[in-house]
Amino acid sequence: MPELPDIAVYLEALEQRVMGERLEAVRLGNPFLLRTAEPPIAEAKGRQVVALARVGKRIAIGLEGGDEEGDLWLVLHLMIAGRLHWRPKGAKLGGRNTLAAFDFPDGCLVLTEAGSKRRASLHLVRGEAGLRALDPGGLEVFEADLAAFQRALTAGNHTLKRALTDPHLFSGIGNAYSDEILHRAGLSPVAMTQKLSGEEIARLFDAIRVTLSDWTERLRAETGDRFPEKVTAFRAGMAVHGRYGKPCPVCGTAVQRIRYASNETNYCPRCQTGGQILADRALSRLLKKDWPRSIEELERGRDPGAR
Repeated sequence: MPELPDIAVYLEALEQRVMGERLEAVRLGNPFLLRTAEPPIAEAKGRQVVALARVGKRIAIGLEGGDEEGDLWLVLHLMIAGRLHWRPKGAKLGGRNTLAAFDFPDGCLVLTEAGSKRRASLHLVRGEAGLRALDPGGLEVFEADLAAFQRALTAGNHTLKRALTDPHLFSGIGNAYSDEILHRAGLSPVAMTQKLSGEEIARLFDAIRVTLSDWTERLRAETGDRFPEKVTAFRAGMAVHGRYGKPCPVCGTAVQRIRYASNETNYCPRCQTGGQILADRALSRLLKKDWPRSIEELERGRDPGAR
């Protein structure tokens, strides 16, 4: 799922192409993409783009409104497999993965979604109140100080992985960058938020800001003046995310994982968990005594992932 750095680069690319331009048409390739009926999507036609914003992990395109009706906002949630593309004007809605096209004078913004599940969504809402209703309300870490961050983090007692990826607690952080943040901070993904020391909370706060800033700059440099087409959760240069079994760039220990549902958490047992191999819900239950519980056992060849 595109997260804060990806969304930031999308918005910068859109600003160069659509800010101040009129939306000539919205073409839906899949009617189930649109999740709102009022105002009708036809009202967006012919309106000028006057604002662009990130709302959590959503992309919001602000359209001018009349004096009484207020501005309209097109709000896109890409979910896991949704991606945006900039195509020549009049690009066709070809293929089952093409969900929508937004026509502008100099080009066409196309939304696609890979796979068979349709999770991406489009809302058309009126005014700031309508936009706020779609905001999960998570803390914007770049707009907060350490005290506000600590209050949000310790309001409940959750694992760090769950807390960082909860959009009601923190805005714009998902599965990929939470792994990178926790590795940079040297903290276990299963550490409980209310048991962290003040020093660990400060370290985590800094790690979030540095990690997200660093990756935004990397993606910006990689994209240049082009439209971002290689938006992925797995990137060369990541320390642990998507690197199961590969060496940690800091200490060389094999990166480990915790798998659950359709996600997995990646971490370095030496840098983050004091040498402990965390239980994987599926494999550790299956292998029981054969499950390695420390780096030493892992390096003696008892890694179930290698079997």
